[in-house]
This record gives sequence, C-alpha cells and structure tokens, in this order.
Amino acid sequence: MKITSAKQLANALQDTRKTKALSQTDVAKQVGIRQDTVSKFELNPDSTKLDTLFKMLAALNLELHVAPRGKGLPSEIEDVKGHVAWKEEW
Repeated sequence: MKITSAKQLANALQDTRKTKALSQTDVAKQVGIRQDTVSKFELNPDSTKLDTLFKMLAALNLELHVAPRGKGLPSEIEDVKGHVAWKEEW
C-alpha cells in the first residue's frame, strides 16, 4: 500500500486494527501507551511522536518500508547510501 500522508497512515493502521478486531485499548495495552494516545493518532496523526507510531506498528505486527518516490517495492531496493538491500529477510 502506498501511503503519502500522515492521515493515510493513520487510516491504514486504524483499518488494520479493526480487521484484527482489536480495540484502541487492546493496542495501547500491548505497547504501554494510553488508549487516548491511540485515539489521538487515528484522529490527528500530524502531532504524533515517531516513537508512538513505531509502538503502534509493533502492536499491529506491521513494519515500515521507505522507498524512493515512484519506485514501489521491487525485490531489491537501494538504501540511502546507494547499497543494494534485499527485501527478503534471512
């Protein structure tokens, strides 16, 4: 899924949470944050700390991939320094 804004990211995480039948409280408890923090992220993600975002990704068993615009996610991508990084984990 291509995400280009904080609101799209918040919507994607909220959709995943609901698909997994998890409440905001469930997600919050898994990673030691408050339910209202999850709610604030889903409603207004622009003010969310990165640390909170990564905690929520972990609670939903998601990970973040960064790629050059327009490139998508090929089987291999170059990292920031131009080194080839494989998509598959070993």
